[in-house]
Amino acid sequence: MPHADSALVPETITNKAEFWAHTYSQLDALLDPDQRNWVTNLSNASSLIYNSLLVFPTHFGNGQRAVNWCGFYLDSHLFPQPSNGSSKSASSRLLLGPFNGKPACQYINTAPGKARGVCADGFFQRRTIVVSDVEAYPGHIACDGETKSEIVCPLILPSPSGGDPAHRVLGVLDLDCLAVEAFDDEDKAGLEKIAALLVKACDW
Repeated sequence: MPHADSALVPETITNKAEFWAHTYSQLDALLDPDQRNWVTNLSNASSLIYNSLLVFPTHFGNGQRAVNWCGFYLDSHLFPQPSNGSSKSASSRLLLGPFNGKPACQYINTAPGKARGVCADGFFQRRTIVVSDVEAYPGHIACDGETKSEIVCPLILPSPSGGDPAHRVLGVLDLDCLAVEAFDDEDKAGLEKIAALLVKACDW
């Protein structure tokens, strides 16, 4: 099967639970066990989710596009650090990772006292945050003024020893929508399973 066909959604899928189960299975098939680079895998994941939602407009039942942005913001520790003696803390930002949609904020500040926005909150709180109306969310960062609702799901790396179940937060998976109240608990459950699959499929 051509890789692009992974984003096709059968007409038999009519609800969110079925949609997310299908998207999970398609992503699982795309992830090559011999290729564990996170840039490659997150790139395909963001494209798959974004394009699958665009051909499944009934996902929200209001005739609007399902998403206008889907991508990742990642802990700056995952990126090579400058060797110029800079004293800037490597943990003070989430950097823009693979995404689909319009150009976005290149980084999100996570420094103490300066962190704001849904992505920073999801990162620090280590939990999925569903925002029904972004205009009502304190500190929301408006990368795209047309966005009305958002969901942010953390990428959590478990402890290799089986201890702390939230050993490290690697970043977040972020989805934006043009409709108010687009996301709910079914989206939360579906995206958390996808996030866990991606964490296991990559070398960090």
